[in-house]
Amino acid sequence: MFKVLMICAFFGMAVALSPGLLHGIRPVAHPVRSSPVGHGEDVHAEVLSRKDDVRADGFDASLETSNHISRAESGDEHGNIHGSFAWVSPEGEQIQISYVADENGYQPQGAALPTPPPIPVEIERALAWIAAHPPAPEKYSHH
Repeated sequence: MFKVLMICAFFGMAVALSPGLLHGIRPVAHPVRSSPVGHGEDVHAEVLSRKDDVRADGFDASLETSNHISRAESGDEHGNIHGSFAWVSPEGEQIQISYVADENGYQPQGAALPTPPPIPVEIERALAWIAAHPPAPEKYSHH
C-alpha cells in the first residue's frame, strides 16, 4: 500500500509541476516587459564623452551620455575618492550628487538626498545638561 501511495504522490507532483509536458505541449516563454519609466531615450542613449586616466598616483574618470547622465570622479593612491554623478529624474528634475569616499566612509551630498528631522529643543537641552553634569564614578566595595 505504501508503494502505491508513493507512486501516486510522485506521479501527482510530476503532473502538477509540468502539466503541458505530459501531452507534448511545451511551455511558452513570455517576454519580460520593462517599465515605461525611462523607456524612451534611455534605450538609445549614446556615450558622448568618456575619459579614464589611471596613473600610479591616482585616477581621473568621467562619463557623459546623450540622456543627460553624467559622472566624474578622481582618486589618489591612498584610496580617497571624490566625485559626482547626475541624471534627470522621471519628473524632469536634474538630480546631482557629489561625494567623498575616504577613511571616514562614503559621504554623499545633494539636495535630492533625504535629511533627518531637526533635533527637538528639549532633547538638545537634556543632552547639554547631561554633558554639564556627568555621573559620579561608581565606588565598588569588596565583600
